[in-house]
Amino acid sequence: MSDNPADALFEFPCRFPVKVMGERHEELQAQVIEVVRVHAPDLDEVDVVVRESSSGKYLSLTVTVNAQNRAQLDAIYLSLTSHPLVKIVL
Repeated sequence: MSDNPADALFEFPCRFPVKVMGERHEELQAQVIEVVRVHAPDLDEVDVVVRESSSGKYLSLTVTVNAQNRAQLDAIYLSLTSHPLVKIVL
């Protein structure tokens, strides 16, 4: 059992959606998938939903991963937030 109260909110393994936003770029989706697959190699492209902003300037991707533990999610978030094409990760 973890001492972190936030860990009690999740039961692993679980399906966990990660929201990624960035400026519209032809490589954004492929790059996000590549980064996430480093930590979640079983990611299937059907688990990635892409939406365009109303102005068309930004893209949001919802990437649903099969999360095995909190450390895996933390690694995904750290990798995505450090990527130059990514503006926000939720």
